[in-house]
Amino acid sequence: MHFTTSGLLLTLLRVIISILFFTDAALQPNGAGATCIQDERAALMSFKKGITSDPANRLASWRGADCCRWRGVTCSNKTGHIIELHLGNPCEDIGSCQQPLSGEISPSLLSLKLLERLDLSMNSLSKPSGRMPLFLSNMKTLRYLNLSGIPFTGTVPPQLGNLSKLQYLDIGTGDEASGMYSTDITWLTNLPLLQYLDMSSVNLSWISDWPQKLNMIPSLRVIRLPFCSLDSTNQSLSHFNLTKLENLDLSWNIFHHTIASSWFWKGTNLKYLKLQGSSLFGHLNDALENMTSLQFLDLSYKFNNHLALTGNLTRNCTLQMIGNLKNLCSLEILDLTCSYMSEDMTVFMERFPQCAWEKLDGLHLGYNNFNGPLPNLIGNFISLSRLELNSNSLTGRIPPGLGNCTRLTIIDISGNKIVGPLPPEVRYLTSLSTLRVNNNNLNGSVPTGIGALNKLTYLDISNNNFSGMIMEEHLEGLINLKALDLSSNNNLKVTVNEYWLPPFRLEYGIFANCQIGPLFPAWLQKQLQMIQLNISRTALNDSIPDWFWSTFSQALSLDISDNKLSGSLPEHLDGMAVRVLNLSSNQLTGPIPSLPRNIEILDVSSNLFSGTLPLYFDTQQLTTLIMFSNQIGGSIPESMCKLVLLDLDLSNNLLEGEIPQCFEAVPLEFFILSNNNLSGTFPTFLKNSDELVFLDLARNKLSGGLPTWIGDLTQLNILSLSHNTFSGSIPPEITYLYRLQYLDLSGNNLSGVIPQNLSNLTSMTLNGYLPLRYNTIATGGQGEAITVASQFEDVLSIITKGQELKYGKGLAYFVGIDLSCNSLTGEIPRDITSLDALISLNLSSNHLSGAIPYNIGDMKSLESLDFSMNKLSGEMPSSLSDLTSLSHMNMSYNDLYGRIPSGNQLITLNTENPALMYIGNGGLCGPPLPTNCSSENGTITHGYKTNNSNIYDILSFYFGFGLGHVVGLWIVFCCLLFKKTWRTAYFRHIDEFYDRIVVYKL
Repeated sequence: MHFTTSGLLLTLLRVIISILFFTDAALQPNGAGATCIQDERAALMSFKKGITSDPANRLASWRGADCCRWRGVTCSNKTGHIIELHLGNPCEDIGSCQQPLSGEISPSLLSLKLLERLDLSMNSLSKPSGRMPLFLSNMKTLRYLNLSGIPFTGTVPPQLGNLSKLQYLDIGTGDEASGMYSTDITWLTNLPLLQYLDMSSVNLSWISDWPQKLNMIPSLRVIRLPFCSLDSTNQSLSHFNLTKLENLDLSWNIFHHTIASSWFWKGTNLKYLKLQGSSLFGHLNDALENMTSLQFLDLSYKFNNHLALTGNLTRNCTLQMIGNLKNLCSLEILDLTCSYMSEDMTVFMERFPQCAWEKLDGLHLGYNNFNGPLPNLIGNFISLSRLELNSNSLTGRIPPGLGNCTRLTIIDISGNKIVGPLPPEVRYLTSLSTLRVNNNNLNGSVPTGIGALNKLTYLDISNNNFSGMIMEEHLEGLINLKALDLSSNNNLKVTVNEYWLPPFRLEYGIFANCQIGPLFPAWLQKQLQMIQLNISRTALNDSIPDWFWSTFSQALSLDISDNKLSGSLPEHLDGMAVRVLNLSSNQLTGPIPSLPRNIEILDVSSNLFSGTLPLYFDTQQLTTLIMFSNQIGGSIPESMCKLVLLDLDLSNNLLEGEIPQCFEAVPLEFFILSNNNLSGTFPTFLKNSDELVFLDLARNKLSGGLPTWIGDLTQLNILSLSHNTFSGSIPPEITYLYRLQYLDLSGNNLSGVIPQNLSNLTSMTLNGYLPLRYNTIATGGQGEAITVASQFEDVLSIITKGQELKYGKGLAYFVGIDLSCNSLTGEIPRDITSLDALISLNLSSNHLSGAIPYNIGDMKSLESLDFSMNKLSGEMPSSLSDLTSLSHMNMSYNDLYGRIPSGNQLITLNTENPALMYIGNGGLCGPPLPTNCSSENGTITHGYKTNNSNIYDILSFYFGFGLGHVVGLWIVFCCLLFKKTWRTAYFRHIDEFYDRIVVYKL
């Protein structure tokens, strides 16, 4: 055969092209070397039509003829059939999933005859019925099925047992409230090849023999059944078949039985055992003896909720780890968080086998009752990366041996009683990302070696007794620092150069109660990523720099309160992202600017702000507005009614006019407008404020009567309406306020009697007393919470113990009634003495009459009692001497008489001039008055008696004496008259006595 040169070249070129083509095909991903089967392509297109939302465009590549090149699709190189479909949403759990596919799972998938792997996890594909599609049970070639995180409801189809080739099955919902359940898992026994089973959050509470059913699948290597409400009655297995089991998660199933009786201890090949929150209790001595392969053991949150709620929580429901770790040579992670352990820390650490010292990676022992010091032995655990000992009772010092654990990334020993300095060996822990030593008793200076921890992102040394300086040397190496908390170290001062530029970009900076002043720290200007900044009580005495508002325009929480900052605010703050802004207790002046649009909590109290309130509040999320103690005038704008306010405090300002009646749609809980010049009547819109807890309208010019519907505000704890001009009677319905803790109606024009049934005010009794609850708003992230009202020093002015006192946090524990300075008449209700939690009772300056209740001594909590300037009569009850907590009493200017009762506590009152307590009562006698008690001015008696008991006693004596003599003489006379022998003997005796007298005289 004759070949030309050109023909040879052409043939060679064709061969090269063919080789390149097939090589490229062989290297294509997703089996793209195969030709897409058109029926299967059509099936995928039909599936795509069932997807109603694809926000991440994961199906955007599903176009063109070759479906084997589509994202998530894998074809066989040999047959061209689709064998894998991976459309799972890439997220760890359903709570963190973003942009899921939405729609339904199309039955067109049945056309994928050779499909082996199907992953649709973490998507919203439960439409249209919400139930798991039955047709999935016909995909009998499946070896892998992952439907986790899809919000199915209803029963798990038992037909899944038809998928006999399944090796991997995950139908966990990730949401215990999802509504998925199964009443029988016998179908699982039809899956002889199953190695991985996850049914987390599927309700299996009806199945008592679940251990026996699982024991019939010896191929299982992984079982995950958390949050399944598993029954714990049948724990015995006569023969253990799960010899391949390596991973078992039964967490958050409330078993309520001894841990040693559990069936899974026979699984000696277990490497991973998670029993978090399963309420198992008792000893573990023998249970762990054969678990030599165990690498991960989680026994955290062993808490018996039922026993705790019933008050029967005893040691037998806690976990007792005694001598049971000796064979765990493979142990890498031990989590006993909140397992109610109570043991000496040194003894516990010495139990770890030496074979595990260099393998242990994580030791989680937080929220227990470990005590004693952390031993220096900890330095032998050189592989530790996480050490969590927070919220225990550890004492002693931080051991220097901790510096040997150079792989540590997290140290949390917060919330203990550890003393001494932070050891200098901390500089060796260069892998640390988190260091929390807060809430201890550490002292001394902070070692400069901490600046060598260049991987540190979170540093919290707050609430200790550190002193000295934090200088540039401490901070210059912390290039990755995101959160820094130095707060509540009163003797710690941050001292850096004015022009110092920090190497980090903080997100959380908490410096409250340490010293960074007096000048505003310039280094903060470069902290543009700040989410929360707290520089309250830091001795700042400066003006707020202009850059402050732009630098922190994206911060969510800013607290610069309790300093001496001066100046005015920018005209507009509406461009800021801040949600919590606390500027209180400074010297800021000027008007209130337009507020940030997303603000939720604003506190500008105790400043010198003036002008009027903003005419328009374009802040739809504002729930807490605190502006007390300023110089704000004008009226309250109606635009405030459009807010969703829970807490409003405008007290101690110059506001005037009437309170807008448009607040009826506002869900108020704290409503404080005291110390203004507001006029009008009692606000009618409060009738619908059934969540109101704190109402203070005192010291205004409000008038009219108190409404009867005030008794409908049953959540009220504090009601203060003092020093207005309210008139009329006190409505009896006020006794419906069973949560009421403090009632102040003093300084008004109220008349009539004090309502009966005061015993209904059960929160003023020791049995029903519940401390006033304040709203606590978490600011998010690493920061502290803000407690509405309790954070202030002068929430409420209370006249008690003869003086005006300001109550803030202490108000939560103050119980009192003040009805003084009115025109009330009638007697003091007898059942007022049932209010035995009262600390202060003031009924002075009224027209009350009658006697003081005789059993007033039952009010054991009373510290202040004032009945002065009334028309009370009768004697002072002797039970007054039972008031052992009393420190102030005033009974002056009444019509009391009789002896003043004595007692150890009463003689300690008003020691400079004790007689002043009783002045203006002409009938009183005895110490401390100079008037002595006599038969004329009487002695003390009990109860409501008003007669002179001393006179009765004298008359009774003489009457009895005379009657006795008369009766006695008549008895003798009658005997002599009717008894002849007695009469003869008597007169003979008289004659003899007479003869003796005569002889004696002679």
